[in-house]
Amino acid sequence: MVPLDKAYEEHLEAIKEHLQQSELLAQYLDTEEEEDYLALKELYEPHIAQLYEQVATENPLQLIDLERKLMDPGLEGLFLQRILGFAVLRGVVDEQTMKYVFPQEHFKEVLTAICHSSNFEILKKRIGQTIQMGFALSSDIWVTNLINSFEVRRIRNYLNAQRLERYRTPEARREALARYRKQFENQNFYTTQFPESLNELSVWAESIRQFLIYRITQGLPNDSIKPYLHQFVMNETFLGSRDHLYIAMLYAMYFDRSEEENEALKKLFTRMRKGLEYFEEWFFDILLELHNRPDIEVDAEADLRMSKVIDRKLKDEVAAYYDLMETLHGKGFQHEEALEAVKAFYDAHPGLSTINECVRRTLFQYFSHILRNLDESEYPEMFRLFGHMRAYMDVFLNEKFKSDLKHELLAYIRRLQKTYTDKRGKDYQDIKKFVAGNFPEAGLLTDKQVVELFKTRRKKKASA
Repeated sequence: MVPLDKAYEEHLEAIKEHLQQSELLAQYLDTEEEEDYLALKELYEPHIAQLYEQVATENPLQLIDLERKLMDPGLEGLFLQRILGFAVLRGVVDEQTMKYVFPQEHFKEVLTAICHSSNFEILKKRIGQTIQMGFALSSDIWVTNLINSFEVRRIRNYLNAQRLERYRTPEARREALARYRKQFENQNFYTTQFPESLNELSVWAESIRQFLIYRITQGLPNDSIKPYLHQFVMNETFLGSRDHLYIAMLYAMYFDRSEEENEALKKLFTRMRKGLEYFEEWFFDILLELHNRPDIEVDAEADLRMSKVIDRKLKDEVAAYYDLMETLHGKGFQHEEALEAVKAFYDAHPGLSTINECVRRTLFQYFSHILRNLDESEYPEMFRLFGHMRAYMDVFLNEKFKSDLKHELLAYIRRLQKTYTDKRGKDYQDIKKFVAGNFPEAGLLTDKQVVELFKTRRKKKASA
């Protein structure tokens, strides 16, 4: 945890002082009516939310310290219900059991602050679902110990009522968590900490991955976290750990670095390439995992950043792969030299090898990115692009690659059908002729499937 900057702390203190001196608070303390508390909440929570968003964007490693300061009784429990939700969602969940990998002590900390708040009776009306989710993802023993730590019976009774039988199975917890996450999908609350020992790394690795990937995909500024990330990656204590390699690859592929930092990282990767027996296997497994993740993109920029830290003096599969990537991204996938380089590289490796799958995903990404961003009026570009698709399909002879391209092509064709509805019009006829003349030959559709694709659907007659 990184301490909160003084400027943020002073800003929060100013909010608290204004709140404590407000007439709204005086009125609420006099009436103790929920309506008056909600008016207080409506006025002051936006100011807290604005400060929170600023810290989350600029200095995310300071979020935990900020949240602890928000537990100050002088802030009357404002924003705590949202922080409780953040604490629930930050926890790393095992995909098999749908339970937290390690206990969420910060969730306990925030919940305890709410339960001890003088405004608990009002706050508890809006945190039931969050507590239910946090309890469902935690172990029964941990939840029991937490509940028993409260001396007040009414608090224990309230918390016990949040332990729901319907979340007993992993499937139920998975569905519930997916629904719960949607409530927070537009909010930035991610933070983490960088460990100093291998034991700590095993606990925090997934949290670090989630945190970094979120910031990468959201395009957030990372100047404040980069010194901590660089120090972590360069820590020799972690060499030989797959988790460390994963995070080092994210750093290499998605973060800007000075020449000095880049040179240090290059030396680190060279050392790992020489010294780790399973380096190549791990490296390409991780690279393929990144290619297959829906929440991040391994684009040309990421490949070329990584290429800069791969020393070509060391001749191995990693160097050969990034030689290919530089040709592919430099020349462009449409260039004949790029096609020949891909073919030579691909033929030198087993067709179903991980390294070849990384090559296929790179090409698929090019094609899918173009099709998804191609305007309907630009459909002749799809005709031209299809020739390059055929060339790479012939190189790879891979059914998954072909199936994935088919999915993207049909999605675009259906968009075209919604735009060009005149079946006698030139555009519609050109599209239909192209599909009929090329898709069966490429093995994407049968003649019967093409007919079905362009078949006029008769509307059902309304019953009398």
